[in-house]
Amino acid sequence: MATAQLISVEEYLHTSFEYDAEYVEGRIVQRPLPQRRHSMMQSWLNRALYAAGRPSGYRVWVEQRIRTQRQPARFRIPDVCVTLGDPGVEIFTSPPFLCVEVLSPVESAIELQAKLSEYLRFGVSYVWVIDPASNTGEIHTAERIERIDNGRFTAGPFEVDLKDID
Repeated sequence: MATAQLISVEEYLHTSFEYDAEYVEGRIVQRPLPQRRHSMMQSWLNRALYAAGRPSGYRVWVEQRIRTQRQPARFRIPDVCVTLGDPGVEIFTSPPFLCVEVLSPVESAIELQAKLSEYLRFGVSYVWVIDPASNTGEIHTAERIERIDNGRFTAGPFEVDLKDID
């Protein structure tokens, strides 16, 4: 079995990746390249969440790097995240209110589950997992997992209906 070469946090933060990668305890975790449906979902969510949250002071971020754990170091990059106000730092170190992961056909279920658990342990209130092919998914909180089959995702004051995607 091949072993992954470990790199330092400093090396990770000063390396350019063709498509930004995550960092988990010394190893680089490549993220799948978005395809058409993934990109369309990400763009639509950015607009819908911005419109819903801006009047209340929420900010929407696309592919924002978040340091979810200091020791051992972990950096994640959700497809979309929402914060109350602007954290004012280049790499977020406080939990967003909402993180959204848009599924990719090549994404590992084990890696996705690890990421969802990590977000919730970090203190993210809501995590949405969205399948852009079917407009279904799940809402994860510290208390429960809710399966969404009708396309309506909620998180506190936010509600989006994926049937509205144009």
